[in-house]
Amino acid sequence: MTGTSLHPDPWPAPLAPGPVDATVTVPGSKSVTNRGLVLAALAAEPGWLRRPLRSRDTLLMVEALRAMGVGIEEAPSRSDFGAGGPSGGGEAWRVIPAGLRGPASVDVGNAGTVMRFLPPVAALADGPIRFDGDPRSHERPLHGVIDALTALGARIDDDGRGALPLTVHGGGALDGGPVEVDASSSSQFVSALLLSAPRFNQGVEVRHTGETLPSLPHIRMTVDMLRAAGAAVDSPDSGGEPNVWRVAPSALLGRDLIVEPDLSNAQPFLAAALVTGGRVTIPDWPAHTTQPGDALREIFTEMGGSCELTESGLTFTGSGSVHGIDVDLSDVGELTPGIAAVAALADSESVLRGVGHLRLHETDRLAALTKELGALGCDISETSDGLRIRPRPLHGGVFHTYDDHRLATAAAVVGLAVEGVQVENVATTAKTLPDFPELWTGMLGSETAPAGPAVQG
Repeated sequence: MTGTSLHPDPWPAPLAPGPVDATVTVPGSKSVTNRGLVLAALAAEPGWLRRPLRSRDTLLMVEALRAMGVGIEEAPSRSDFGAGGPSGGGEAWRVIPAGLRGPASVDVGNAGTVMRFLPPVAALADGPIRFDGDPRSHERPLHGVIDALTALGARIDDDGRGALPLTVHGGGALDGGPVEVDASSSSQFVSALLLSAPRFNQGVEVRHTGETLPSLPHIRMTVDMLRAAGAAVDSPDSGGEPNVWRVAPSALLGRDLIVEPDLSNAQPFLAAALVTGGRVTIPDWPAHTTQPGDALREIFTEMGGSCELTESGLTFTGSGSVHGIDVDLSDVGELTPGIAAVAALADSESVLRGVGHLRLHETDRLAALTKELGALGCDISETSDGLRIRPRPLHGGVFHTYDDHRLATAAAVVGLAVEGVQVENVATTAKTLPDFPELWTGMLGSETAPAGPAVQG
């Protein structure tokens, strides 16, 4: 876990005046937006992303692809849902593929999708592409992508670190073929190779060799989006060999993609309904999706709420009681901070399992949650692969976020029920959820909390 940042004016998390009753429009999915941008950049014809998420992570992806020669234009978007759609304001990006080229420099920030998805793209470029980012990005594992690309014929200079900074010396093409990768520390290693594989001369056969594979829904999302773009993919879900994914070489279609709301970013608002015994509606919740956040319907229902999914969206209602849970979150690890926050307010013990890989995320999320919830009075301890939480009366205090957006939103959830919680660096939520403080206070202060203005940088 990296050290705490110095932000002299922490955000006072508002205490809920009573049960919430609100409709909250959540911006588009980061995972879908960034995968859609990569696939569109590699397509054989221009495409559209409509209602994309505009946040730090997605704007870093846009600027990185532009640096490599891809045209990305902003334009008003026609929308089947009108101007009030999930990304707020009906915006769209038109992506115009071009010959990928260097030299170029890419700032990945601390975005796992950018640092892992783009080196394979850079291997297809003509010229060197240098990758660097925030200090924490140097600590996050990248060896799976580096080693696999090297085995497939790419030339990468990383001074043997298996991490950033690095330079990919693009040769204009990559042979591809079979490769082994241990993706135990991040499913993004697999997704990174699959997304660019249609452009490899031989496609790719990715064989995961590790004992565990976290966040499988994100790999399923990658596979589904590849198929929608015209790629031929053989995967375990379609009857293929376990832990093996094959992508045939092919041209990708330029799509007209409408980005789903980000269901993981809906978590704090659903948690607000659960914690306060209120009701929150998230418009346009998809009936079928590969997003991990869809698991919240089942998890939060088990913790004391109920939900109804209709054509207009998902309505979640709290019962006034919050129960502990024993749950394996290996497929949905990104939900852990929010679930831990709710568990700290429950009436019984919770055990969150299968998330040891969170020690390698934006920060060491297990250590951070243990320290910060513990500082507010919670009896919380790390296990080998997760957390054990025994609720006790909590008190106010400064909740440090370690520049991690999901820690900031988790702190806000605790603050609904505990007076005096102050969130250090709430602005870090702009990584994936622009204007979170405005959305949060809007949820508490009126029936409808519309999305705020898009983040411009």
